[in-house]
Amino acid sequence: MELYRISAEKYATSLHASGASNRWNKKGEYVIYAGSSRSLATLELIVHRNFIKPDIRYKVMILSIPDDDFLVKSFGTKDLPLKWRKFEMYSKLQEIGSNWYNRKESLLLKVPSAIIPYESNYIINTEHPDFIDKVQLVRTEHYFWDERLF
Repeated sequence: MELYRISAEKYATSLHASGASNRWNKKGEYVIYAGSSRSLATLELIVHRNFIKPDIRYKVMILSIPDDDFLVKSFGTKDLPLKWRKFEMYSKLQEIGSNWYNRKESLLLKVPSAIIPYESNYIINTEHPDFIDKVQLVRTEHYFWDERLF
């Protein structure tokens, strides 16, 4: 499968995780967030940055991961708390993600996007034993902002 991540150009040459907390992980848990499409990755970037800065140079990182079912644990909207998209639910979702991360249940956690719940984001556990062998940054692409977004 191919997954997509949009990063500032200076961070787009390797797969690294900051350990910062987010919707599906706690601080100190080294995960990489990726989208199932370039367009979803774009929306996620805009939402998390709260603005568009066209002067920052971005790259689309294309990640390749085998399609093996055992590499993925999935959560659908029916598996999550009722108001899972709300900010106040972060702690519950972080607990779900933290348990998955610490147990190393799978390399990938497939979750619905809070922006478009019918599309999926993937959280990649960089501490999972399969990370080095199974996750590859196969290429980067130039990224540009369509001026109509401003």
